[in-house]
Amino acid sequence: MTSPRRAFLKNGTLILAASSLHPASLLADAPAETPADGLKVGIITDLHYADKPPGGSRHYRETLDKLAEAGTEFERSKPTFLVELGDLIDAADSVDTELGYLSTVNRQFAAIHPDRHYVLGNHCVDTLKKEEFLGKVEQEKSYYSFDRKGFHFIVLDSCFRSDGVPYSRKNFTWTDANIPAAELEWLEADLKANDKPVIVFAHQRLDVANHHGVKNNAAVRKLFEAAGNVLAVFQGHSHQNDLNTIEGIHYCTMVAMVEGSGAASNGYSLLNIEANGTIRLAGFRKQQSRELTSDRS
Repeated sequence: MTSPRRAFLKNGTLILAASSLHPASLLADAPAETPADGLKVGIITDLHYADKPPGGSRHYRETLDKLAEAGTEFERSKPTFLVELGDLIDAADSVDTELGYLSTVNRQFAAIHPDRHYVLGNHCVDTLKKEEFLGKVEQEKSYYSFDRKGFHFIVLDSCFRSDGVPYSRKNFTWTDANIPAAELEWLEADLKANDKPVIVFAHQRLDVANHHGVKNNAAVRKLFEAAGNVLAVFQGHSHQNDLNTIEGIHYCTMVAMVEGSGAASNGYSLLNIEANGTIRLAGFRKQQSRELTSDRS
C-alpha cells in the first residue's frame, strides 16, 4: 500500500513530501558530530563489465570508459564513501574468466576511493561463489551495516534461492531471489539496536512483485516499517529509473551503467544526505535527479 504523499516538481526535480511515519525528531536530532552539510555517497550499479561483444542493448566493454567518467566526478565531489549496487560483472563460462573480469573492473573502481561497499548481484555470482567474489573485492560479508556521520547504512544480500541455498556456480534461476530467514533475523535485530536514520542498499528490488523483485520483499518491508526510521532504499537490477513510496519509505531504483553505447548513455549518481534527513540525489547522464524530503520540521 502506498501512503498518502505530496508530489510536485521544482526546477525539473521530483520532490516527494514524506508522510508522518518518520517523526521530525528522528531526522533533526542526529548526533552532534553530523556536519551541517551531512554526507555524500557515490552510487553506481549494474556495470556488467565483461570483455565480450555487445549483447542487445548492453555494451559490456564500454563500462570501463563509463566508470572512468564517474570516477572523475567522484574524485571532484569527494564523497564520504562509494556503493556499487550489484552486477559489477557479467556472467562468464569459467571461474578464471569471470575472476579476470572482476579483477579488471575492480582495479579501476578501487582506485577511486578507499571506502567502498559492494552489494551482491545475481551476475556477480553466476559462475563465482560468494566467497570468491567477496575475497577479490576485499569485503568480509555479503550483508552487514555500518554508521557514518550520524546515519545508519544497511547492505542486503538477496542472492538466495527460495530454499535458502545461496547463489553459486549457475545453481539458480535469477527470478528466484530471496532474503533468507537468518538474514531477516539479523536485519530485525540490527534495526532494533539502531536509533539513527537508516538508508538501505540492495540489488534486487524490494518494492515490486514482478520478476525483478525479491520474492519475500513484503516481509522485508514490514521490518523497515516497524523500525520507523528507514528513510530510503536504493536498488538496481531492473536497469531503469523508478521511484515508489510505500508506507513513507522511498524505494529508488537506479539506472544501469551498462545500457547503451557512448558517454551519453552512462548513468551514475551522487547522494547528498543532509543532517536533517533530506536526501538529494544528483543524477548524471541518464540517471534522474531526485529530492526526498520530510514534510515535518
